[in-house]
Amino acid sequence: MSGKLDNIKVNRDKYAFERNKRKGIKIASSVIVNGVLILGAITMLMPFIWMISTSLKSLHEVFVFPPTFFGETVVWENFARITERFDFFLFFRNSLQVSLWIVVFQLFTSAMAGYAFAKLNFPHRDKVFLLYLASMMVPMHVTIIPNFLLMRMFGLVNTLWSLMIPPMVSAFGTFLLRQFFMTVPKDMIDAAKIDGCTPIGCFIRIALPMATPTLATLGIFAFMFHWNDYFTPLIYITRERYYTLPLGLASMQGLFSTDWPVLMAATTVSILPVLVIFLLAQDAFQKGIMLSGMKD
Repeated sequence: MSGKLDNIKVNRDKYAFERNKRKGIKIASSVIVNGVLILGAITMLMPFIWMISTSLKSLHEVFVFPPTFFGETVVWENFARITERFDFFLFFRNSLQVSLWIVVFQLFTSAMAGYAFAKLNFPHRDKVFLLYLASMMVPMHVTIIPNFLLMRMFGLVNTLWSLMIPPMVSAFGTFLLRQFFMTVPKDMIDAAKIDGCTPIGCFIRIALPMATPTLATLGIFAFMFHWNDYFTPLIYITRERYYTLPLGLASMQGLFSTDWPVLMAATTVSILPVLVIFLLAQDAFQKGIMLSGMKD
């Protein structure tokens, strides 16, 4: 009897040891993973923190060694000086106009094309979609010269239309919306058709309202890309009155000297729209990421 009790005690102690060991490994793994994530977050935030810090310093404090996050005084005047030599708010307005119109057109064309490829039957639909999707493999730099020649042919170089017309249609946006519309139950579409709803009515009244999170996701991606796009305006725009923010910020760098606090102040202001839009659409963005691509 005592031998059985000893065996039970040994097994219980062994089980408790294994349980505590697994618990310790789990805690250690969690600490390591969270530590790596925190370190990565700090690494990603450091450039932004340094940008804001520089925008609040005087020029002679920017390159002091050892570097400091804060100067002797907080120089708020740097934000007031961003319009002294350049029309910063004109650049801001141009970027806002271009980015918003591109978002509107991309959402419109991508939603219609995505629904057509997902729910409408027409000859060679899948082959056409594969060809459409293959255009995503072509680098933007390959098409920039043909697009420039077209814009010059129509007299649109050095206008904001040259920045807005080419990206009105997005293969990525069409793919993203098509993947979502594939998840819309076919029975809902068939029931609407039985009730007399046309294909356009099914799209507007049933599919489109359900696609709001995915549309928000595409809108954020499109706005962020075109708001920060430097290469395309550099090709099409040479007149300062049509500069977007990336070109405007680049022009604020002098040939022999640069007022870095003022430039960082302008850069800080330029990221505010992206930050505001992301925060406002964060819930829809997360839902769109989870819902898109759930069904082939």
